[in-house]
Amino acid sequence: MRVVFYLLQQALYALPAALMLLAPAPAQAQWQREAFDTLGTRAYIEFWSEDNAKAKQLILDVQAEFERINQLMSPYIESSELSLLNRSAAKAPVTVCSEFYQLLQQAKHISELSNGAFDITFASVGFYYDYRARKKPDATQLRQARQFVNYQSIELLPGNKVRYSQPGVKIDLGGIAKGYAVERGIALLAQQGIRHAQLTAGGDSRLLGDKRGKPWLVAIKHPRQDDKYAARLPLQDSAVSTSGDYERYFIEDGVRYHHIIDPKTGVSATGLLSVTVTGADTTKTDALSTTLFVLGLQQGMELIERIDGYDAIFIDANLKMHFSAGLTQ
Repeated sequence: MRVVFYLLQQALYALPAALMLLAPAPAQAQWQREAFDTLGTRAYIEFWSEDNAKAKQLILDVQAEFERINQLMSPYIESSELSLLNRSAAKAPVTVCSEFYQLLQQAKHISELSNGAFDITFASVGFYYDYRARKKPDATQLRQARQFVNYQSIELLPGNKVRYSQPGVKIDLGGIAKGYAVERGIALLAQQGIRHAQLTAGGDSRLLGDKRGKPWLVAIKHPRQDDKYAARLPLQDSAVSTSGDYERYFIEDGVRYHHIIDPKTGVSATGLLSVTVTGADTTKTDALSTTLFVLGLQQGMELIERIDGYDAIFIDANLKMHFSAGLTQ
């Protein structure tokens, strides 16, 4: 997919989110808008509807869908299927619903595609980190936990059964679940006849159609200045996800500890400040933005160039932007 983009100079304009759609035009009666908290982040929905009563119900339906997915996949909810796996799957196979099983299959595919740069078992180390409390694993904890980080430890068995091959393995779908929820929310709107919509959760956005005759403008946040952005992309019928080292982090002794863990080391990935991926499906752009960040510029660029229909923008440690071929042709 060819995407035309508008780059700004180093003095970048102000906007307030990690990845956000530019401020909409003055409200019209038919544009329905709502912000809500979900999946540990802030979400925003906007769509065109001439039926206000139906629109209000659709907004509630989308919120309910996000919460359903949260109840299914959150590592912080004891009754979730993810929590059940982390408690029990090393002892015996656990049966999960087909939806959750299929998302695990998608995660495994990205893991295989990236030679393990995307790995949901990063949580085996990741649970030692608490970015608000400025907490990280000590050397002993890191050494012990790293042995459990290996996506091949997750065995996907017939009948939607999942088994962990060794105790100590934990998973977290933080690199793919938000994108999946956004994709599900947009599908719900489309099924109800909505033709023009945007849905955003954290760094993941999905656009349905265009903005009634013009593209949606999506801004990429400046990774070191909270109130500015680095570029804007005119998009329609597209997904876009950004992963950056500024989302959840703390700095200690000059080192930035952030939430994008390199599965091979168990510590925060270095070399890039952010990666933005565009393509057809938010589940995939979500996972790929994390993957490319871990891989770094050279290997990340090599991977994205092999994936048809998906492109990426990398911002390196010197604040220089790099674009995959589909964005420069």
